[in-house]
Amino acid sequence: MAMAQRAMGLLRRSLGLAAPPAQRALSTSAAAEGAAATAEVVAKEAKRKKKKNLFDVVQFLPGWGVGYKVAKTTWRDVSYQITKINLYKDGRHGKAWGIRYKAG
Repeated sequence: MAMAQRAMGLLRRSLGLAAPPAQRALSTSAAAEGAAATAEVVAKEAKRKKKKNLFDVVQFLPGWGVGYKVAKTTWRDVSYQITKINLYKDGRHGKAWGIRYKAG
């Protein structure tokens, strides 16, 4: 019981929810391992998948996707047919031109 309370206290302090005590006690390895495992689970839940931009998507298509229709998943009944792409040096950013298609 005391070990669980101590682990919760460590978790709260690591997240900044509680003020640290005036005097720190040395922790045992079992308590430190439990708190570290809990902190890892919280960190993995907070990590999100990076969204791809247009250039990340079309880089694997022939001719960088010129002639292909593309659309975001959040767009309803709107798509663009890529007509021209101008890449910057890094290859992940640039400018794209296209024809907008609505409901089709």
